Amino acid sequence: MIDVTDATFETEVLKRSEQVPVIVDLWAPWCGPCKTLSPIIERVVASKNGAVELAKVNVDENPGIATAFRVQSIPSVYVVRNREVVDGFIGALPEKAVQEFVDRFADKPPSEVDILIASGDEDSIRRALELDPDNEKAVVALAKILVERGEGSEALELLAKVPETPETRRIAAMVRLGDNSGSLEDAEERLNTLLDRVKQDEKARQEFLDILEMLGPDDERTNHYRRALATRLY
Repeated sequence: MIDVTDATFETEVLKRSEQVPVIVDLWAPWCGPCKTLSPIIERVVASKNGAVELAKVNVDENPGIATAFRVQSIPSVYVVRNREVVDGFIGALPEKAVQEFVDRFADKPPSEVDILIASGDEDSIRRALELDPDNEKAVVALAKILVERGEGSEALELLAKVPETPETRRIAAMVRLGDNSGSLEDAEERLNTLLDRVKQDEKARQEFLDILEMLGPDDERTNHYRRALATRLY
């Protein structure tokens, strides 16, 4: 269990939720039902031996978090997994109901490989790959480190071992673009120039696609230029 503040929410809840489900208990000292629920949820979460984690938030002292969750009544409990709220309830539930709720999100305790990957340093990640050579998370984590160090060829060899995902495509694009991957201020100018060559020039087509990967799916230019590419190719 950890007491979370507006300042630590990003690290202690959002980032941590990438590794394990985080149950967020929003409460206040004056709230009677909160005093009933708190020991129950603390006991239930503790029984899971790290499969889920509990973050306590005093809403009086942390209005930013309360606003983010649009809290209208407390106690309010939410489950955050991979940075998204996936479930929750309001009010003080009996222990059996709390147990059933938590059970739905209690993963197996992290393995040695999971712990090594979460450490984040290169030695730990390489050790994780020795134990589980095809572990996708470890492959991607090491590839990022290699790209930052300028060792793109090894990064691409690693990424070839795992299924393609948006993240692996982004890292591969970063390698192929090289020094041009860091700044996309002139992305539109580059895309417009490449667009005239994409049908006949494979290298130009790959660079065009790599720039779109770096822009990401949420950038409105990505969809625009994907449609433009399809028009030119077909």
